[in-house]
Formats: sequence, C-alpha cells, structure tokens
Amino acid sequence: MRVLVKGAGVAGLTVAHELLRRGAEVRIIDPSRNFRQAASWLAGGMLAPWCERESADEAVLEHGRDSVDRWEAIVPGKVVHNGTLVVALNRDQNELKRFASRTTGYRWVEEHEIATLEPSLSGRFRHGLFFPQEAHLNPREVLQSLKNDLSAKGVTFADEIEDDGEFAEVVDCTGAARIGQNGELRGVRGEMLYLQTEEVTLARPVRLLHPRFPVYIVPRGKGLFMVGATMIETDFQGPITARSLMELLNTAYALHPAFADAAIVETGSGIRPAFPDNLPRVSREGNVIILNGLYRHGFLLAPTMAVEAADLVFSEQTRQRSPRCA
Repeated sequence: MRVLVKGAGVAGLTVAHELLRRGAEVRIIDPSRNFRQAASWLAGGMLAPWCERESADEAVLEHGRDSVDRWEAIVPGKVVHNGTLVVALNRDQNELKRFASRTTGYRWVEEHEIATLEPSLSGRFRHGLFFPQEAHLNPREVLQSLKNDLSAKGVTFADEIEDDGEFAEVVDCTGAARIGQNGELRGVRGEMLYLQTEEVTLARPVRLLHPRFPVYIVPRGKGLFMVGATMIETDFQGPITARSLMELLNTAYALHPAFADAAIVETGSGIRPAFPDNLPRVSREGNVIILNGLYRHGFLLAPTMAVEAADLVFSEQTRQRSPRCA
C-alpha cells in the first residue's frame, strides 16, 4: 500500500515510521527543505507525562506514560533517562506544593539530594520534586536521525507532489498550517532561547516554578541549554518579544546566576496547533486522515498518535478490501 504523509515534523516522521513498520510504501512531502519551519525544531524534547499532568488532562498522562519506551524503539540510544527535577525559590514554595498536589510519580527531595542530582544547584534550593521515570531527548538530533533512518529504509521525501491520487491513503500532519481550515484549531505561540555557558552543568531538565512564568531548562550538551517556553494565545508569527526574552532570561538567572554571563546563541518562536481541549486528534475528512493538535506535547504524544493514525489507515484499507463492503 502506498501512503502519502504531508508534513515532516515530529508527527509526520513518527507516522511514516509506524506505516513503514507495518509494510506500507511511504512518501513524505514538505515544502521546507529542513526542519526549521516546524514547531518540532523549537521543542524542549521532554518526555515528562507526570510533570505535564500538573496543567494537562489525565489523557496526556495515559497516552504519554509509555513515550520513553516508544522513542527508544524508534531512535535507539537517543533517549536520556535521567528524570526531571522541579524546584522553586523559597518565596514560591506554595507553587511547589500546588504542583505536587496536581500530579504523581515524584518524590520529594531536600537540599542535599538536589545537590547530589545537580551539583551546580548545590545550596540554591531547599526542596524539590524528582520524577525518576521521566526522560528527555534532543529534538533536532532525533528529527534528523529519524529522517535519515526513514530514507535509508526506502521512504522518499519531496517538496511537493502534483497528484496524490496515486496513493491509497493520505495522512495530513501539517500542524499549524491547518489553522483556519479547521474552525476548532487555534494557534498557541511558544518562544524559546538557547544559552551557552561552561559555568553550569545539568544532567536533566529542570523546571523552575513561578506564579507568572514557570520555565524549563533542558541541557543539550557542551554547555548548551534550551530555555523555554512561553504560551501565548495567538497565532502571530514573528521573532521573540522583548517581554518574553526578559522573562526567560530572568528565570534562567534565578535558577543559577552564571546564566547572566551566558551567550545567547539563538532565539526562536513558533506556533503550536491546539484544539479547545488541548488534546491531539486523529480524524478522517473525506479521503484524508488528519493528525493534529499536539499543542505543547509533540514529542511526548507523537508516537502514540502515530499508532492511532496508522491503525486508521490500515483499518480503512481492510474495510475497503472486505467483500462485505463491496
């Protein structure tokens, strides 16, 4: 069976991987020659369903709790199994208690254990939450690795295609490009930056809680850190705003003062597609299967949603081939 996948972000690539695994012949089209136009390129890459449950529906936890194992199967060796650390300044301890009350899968850690987990944070935080089952990956490395693997296994990539009628099925994973085509889909702007410093080392994502702008800092190795991310209810495209840049930098500084002297090597902003309930959907519209609405959970939920999309592709083909449906 020949299947056309539209979109080469994390959704499109994981769908292609799942379809290929089941024996389909897959082509991917995306007008961008690299990943820099995809929201996936700006992602944190945190496989953190228990942390996300603090502000997300229970379904995010249920669908995301096996994401670590799924990603290990897709890109072996690319997942870092060091958990997640959540901390707050002394004046914001109520935020830490509130966070704990809304999720599970953690244990409380005190100052000495925080120092053991992250020596750079020694003496800076009295209490924290450690989520040992969580993990993270580098989205940019994973996207390129997955694309290379798919290409090596026969998946073809193109900028465009004149006729999709030659394909048995079409799966649309174009994300924010469908805003305006689907009345329920909206854009949520996210902004991030990359800092580089040799004065701080982190082994895992660290979330610093704050009543107005909680952020996460994810190590990328070689002194590089991704700091993100804002959530602004708008689909306005454009560079990072001064307000967001200041808030992200202030929070990084609050985590560790050495970030004040870090080099800002990159800033970015992107639009996350989201439905009203902030949960992704796989649906059929005419002859096209659509996977969209990953919101802020792209890498966390993409493997599970890819399975759902592939199930729909193959169940539809089975139905069409069945004599009872002739």
